Amino acid sequence: MESAERVQTPQGRAQRVTAAMVASRAGVSTATVSLVANGKTQGRVSEDNISRVRQAIAELGYVVDGIGSSLAKGVSSIVILVAPDISNPFFAKVIAGVREALGSDYQLLLSVTDAGEFPQADDVRKLLALRPAGLLVDAPNALFLEELSVTGPLVLLDAPGLEAYAPSVNLDVAHGARELAAHLAESGHTRVAYMDSVTGTATFDVRRAAFLDEARARGVSVADDHTVSTTIDVGAAAAAFAAAWPVWQRAGVTAVVCGTDTHAYGVLQEARVAGVRIPEQLAVAGFDDLPYSATSNPSLTSVHLPATPLGLKAGEQLRGLMEGRVLEQPQVTLESSLVVRGSTAQVAGNAGSLSAH
Repeated sequence: MESAERVQTPQGRAQRVTAAMVASRAGVSTATVSLVANGKTQGRVSEDNISRVRQAIAELGYVVDGIGSSLAKGVSSIVILVAPDISNPFFAKVIAGVREALGSDYQLLLSVTDAGEFPQADDVRKLLALRPAGLLVDAPNALFLEELSVTGPLVLLDAPGLEAYAPSVNLDVAHGARELAAHLAESGHTRVAYMDSVTGTATFDVRRAAFLDEARARGVSVADDHTVSTTIDVGAAAAAFAAAWPVWQRAGVTAVVCGTDTHAYGVLQEARVAGVRIPEQLAVAGFDDLPYSATSNPSLTSVHLPATPLGLKAGEQLRGLMEGRVLEQPQVTLESSLVVRGSTAQVAGNAGSLSAH
């Protein structure tokens, strides 16, 4: 056969190779091309025709349009996971859990944003043109869900207070936040700073509010000018701490709580540069309990959030919806817990019922 040539459109762009073009080149029907391309030839297509179709496919560079085929059936095997600020290492474990739950029957597509930015409903709606089998949304807010207005299978992850919108798998971040406030109070800290995320999602609002409420109830002060917000990035957190520490130090701040472990790593990094002794001069704590937190220097006190189980359970819930099953428990909450390590010190008294892990 002669070598394949791309057909040029009036605009000069190469035309997409179709099954009909392959069929014409091989001298067979488009149905035969479909059978060969999808591996369904046994007992249905002769070896000669299989060989001719495969040669035509190779010459023309034909690629099976799996999405188009799925759209013709009304739905694809794609599952979309919408997540803000995937730079946070916490999401790697969430994704692993989702992937395990979905298995090989579904393909996971990630819709992510730049650091510090929240997903836009318009952008996600463009992806819905792929007619995904289901949608997972991590750490959304109410406005996003209202603008998105999804009608197909939908499960929310880490979406406290938004249970009315869809089945959800949440983390009891408030419990861990209260444990952390109690630990610092019982360790003798009375002036604490807070480093937050700029993402503006509900989960960060809940963990901050729960910590501040418990701290206030226990006589721990967190002044407005002792709160800063940055993207979930070690460098950004280090720079924010470097700028804030002189003011915090003069005010008598002896502990800083970070909205994520990633923020806390930045504080620990800059504290070493500035000669701030951890935990003697400043106690540092975070949220997420990432793997590195147990081996950092010093090891980091953190609120443990079960990332992999979060993804796994959400994936299981969504799979049930996609396969037409009624969920026995549409709303699931996973526990958080405080893990006390070397980065927080007992300034006075003792840690009460909180023991080191």
